[in-house]
Amino acid sequence: MKSEVFPFPARRDSPAIDQSGVEERAQRFCARSLKKESKMSALKLAVSMLDVTTLEGADSVGKVHQMCQKARQPLPGDPSVGPAAAVCVYPRMVSTAVKAVEKSKVRVAAVATQFPSGQMRLKERLAEVRYAVGEGADEIDMVISRGQFLQGEYRAIYEEIIACKEACGKAHLKVILETGELMTYDHVRYASDIAMAAGADFIKTSTGKVPIAATLPVTLVMLQAIEDFHERTGRMVGMKPAGGISNAKLALQYLVMLREILGTKWLTPKWFRFGASSLTNDLLMQIRKQESGHYQSGDYFTQD
Repeated sequence: MKSEVFPFPARRDSPAIDQSGVEERAQRFCARSLKKESKMSALKLAVSMLDVTTLEGADSVGKVHQMCQKARQPLPGDPSVGPAAAVCVYPRMVSTAVKAVEKSKVRVAAVATQFPSGQMRLKERLAEVRYAVGEGADEIDMVISRGQFLQGEYRAIYEEIIACKEACGKAHLKVILETGELMTYDHVRYASDIAMAAGADFIKTSTGKVPIAATLPVTLVMLQAIEDFHERTGRMVGMKPAGGISNAKLALQYLVMLREILGTKWLTPKWFRFGASSLTNDLLMQIRKQESGHYQSGDYFTQD
């Protein structure tokens, strides 16, 4: 399904970002606390927003099967927890994941466009998207060409996202900005504006393959971009922070920020995801603690 494409946004139309203001506001979310009942609901919501991920050179059919089973039933015997929103794999593992999550609500996402570097001709990058979709991927996580962006080739970024969205067909497109390589909040804001105008269904912070990944201030900048885009166009766009979110406390801070900036309409897996390889177990341990009053050892939970 082709998303609506909006005119290419001029650089001058993206507002300048007050670095100190963004960082101070993001820090305030770290001081928020949730009461026990609200905390349990938030923990379970976070589990339902997970894109449970394995993107390693050693990925195997067995590892993907295990991950998919965990996504389907995060806490076996407790149907109130999960399922996760999706599993995220390399294109070669898509068909394996599709079979493993069959007859469940778990979607299959594939990274594509020469993840994580994006350093390949557009022709080959689009071929990878089409291959993943042909294997059954419901969602595509593409990476933009950060080198081109930093060289000021903004229209090229806009056009590559449009081309990738067209190659996705009915699959949803998440556009990874790799914010840790964009260097400034102003760049993050403008890259967000370009991606949304070009038809992105989600904007995503990071690949998880660089030292600086998702942060609360960067996510705040992207959420504000989504808010402005929605006010201007009426179109909702999803958000996916990924990389570096490894504990439940931090995940809940993201949800508090999401609710304050975008409201309850975005508090659903349809519009918000966590890219996670290690967050799952901490969320499950916190849920067990809320239920029993004490922690269970990590040994009780499968390792992804």
